Amino acid sequence: MKDRDGAEMKEYLPRLIEDQFEKQLKASGGIVIEGPKWCGKSTTAKRFSKTVVELQRKKVLELYRTYLSTQDENVLKGERPILFDEWQKLPEIWDLVRWDLDTNGGRGQYILTGSAKPKDDAKRHSGTGRIAKIIMRPMSLYESRESTGEVSLRDLFNEVPSISGNSSVTFNRIAFLVCRGGWPEAVGDDDETALLIAENYYRSLTDTDITDVDEIKRNPDRARKILRSYARQISSFASNTTIKDDVSASNGTLDEKTLSSYSNAFRKLYVIEDLPAWDPKLRSKTVIRTADKRQFVDPSIAAAALGASPADLINDLNTFGMLFECLCVRDLRIYAESLGGSVNQYRDFSDLEADAIVHLKNGDWGAAEIKLGGDMIDKAAENLLRLVNRVDTDRMKKPKFLMVLTGLNYAYRRPDGVYVVPIGCLKD
Repeated sequence: MKDRDGAEMKEYLPRLIEDQFEKQLKASGGIVIEGPKWCGKSTTAKRFSKTVVELQRKKVLELYRTYLSTQDENVLKGERPILFDEWQKLPEIWDLVRWDLDTNGGRGQYILTGSAKPKDDAKRHSGTGRIAKIIMRPMSLYESRESTGEVSLRDLFNEVPSISGNSSVTFNRIAFLVCRGGWPEAVGDDDETALLIAENYYRSLTDTDITDVDEIKRNPDRARKILRSYARQISSFASNTTIKDDVSASNGTLDEKTLSSYSNAFRKLYVIEDLPAWDPKLRSKTVIRTADKRQFVDPSIAAAALGASPADLINDLNTFGMLFECLCVRDLRIYAESLGGSVNQYRDFSDLEADAIVHLKNGDWGAAEIKLGGDMIDKAAENLLRLVNRVDTDRMKKPKFLMVLTGLNYAYRRPDGVYVVPIGCLKD
C-alpha cells in the first residue's frame, strides 16, 4: 500500500489503546488523544474517523482559520466522527466542538489529537462530560511484536498459580530497543535507520518543538543540556536543585525560573512524564516520601540526550539499568491503562522502594521491582515481601501479585510466590 505521496506504507500494527477509543466514542461526544509527536496518534485516530481535518497542513490551517473568522458553517461540516488532527494549532476548535456537543448532543462526534498543550490550556473549559481524554504513548514491546505476550498482566491480577514464557529478546537487543524507543516509524526498520529516526525526534524536540509549543523563544543548546541532565537523573528522585546545579556546572548559571520554563515546555510536549508516589495505608507510622520519580515517556529520549548508543549502554550497566527501568515503566503504563489502571512508585523514609505499583479502579494492586540482570532478583523479591508486611491489609486489599520485571529470558514463579517476568514476555 502507498500513501498520498506514492511512498510505500508500513504495515499497521494494532495498538492496545484502540479498545479505549471504541469505548469512549460510545460513551462521550468526543475524545481528545494526547501524547508526544510521532507516537501514532494520527494514524490510529484516522482508523476511527470518517472526516479528517489535518491542521498541521498549512493550507488546511489557513482555510479553517478563515472558516472560524467568518463563522462559516463548514468548520464543523463532514461525516462524523470528524478528526481534527493537531487541534492545538487552532485552539478555538475546542470551544466550538464543546458548543456543538452542548447544543446538539450525540456521541462519537469528534476526535481531536494533540502533540502539545495550547498556550491557554489552563484557562480552557475541561470539556468534562462531553470530551474524554486519552493518553497515547509510543509503542510497548508487545505492540511492536517484540514481546511474546506469554505473561499477561490481567492474568497476574487474577492470581494465576504459575506462569511460563521464554523471551527471545537478548541482552544486546534490549540495549538497542532502549535506544530505538517505541516510535512507530522506527519499528520494523533496519537497525541503523531506526536509531536515526529516534535521534531525529530528539533533534526536532530541542531545535524547534521547545519553542513552537508556546511561542516562547528558547535556546536549543540549553534545551539539550537540560534534557541531558534530566536523562542523567532518570529513574531517580533527583530534585530540581540537583538538575539546576548539574546544568549550571557546564552551561553557566541557570536560575530556577528558566529551568521551570524549559521543564514545563517538555511536559507540555508530553516528553517528561514523571512517576508519581503511591500512598497506601501502612501498619506503622513510617512516613512515605511523596516526591515523583524522574521519567521520560520513552527511554530513547534519554539515550539520545546522553548521546548513548546500544554499545555504550552495554559498557555502562548502571546507566543501562536506569534506562531499562524507563522502558519497563512505559510498557507497564500502557498495559495498566488498557485494564483501566495506572502506575505509581513507592518509597518511604526507611528507603524501602518498589519501582512500580500497578493499581486498578476496584482497589486491586500489584507491586513490581525492575532489574535488568539476574543477580538482584533475590534482593528485589525480598523488598517486595517487606512492602507487603508494611501495608495494612486490614484497611486495603492485599496485593494480587508481586513481580520482578527483568531483562532475562525465562518467566517463572518463585517458591515465595514472587513472579519473575522478562519484559520480552509481558503484555496487558
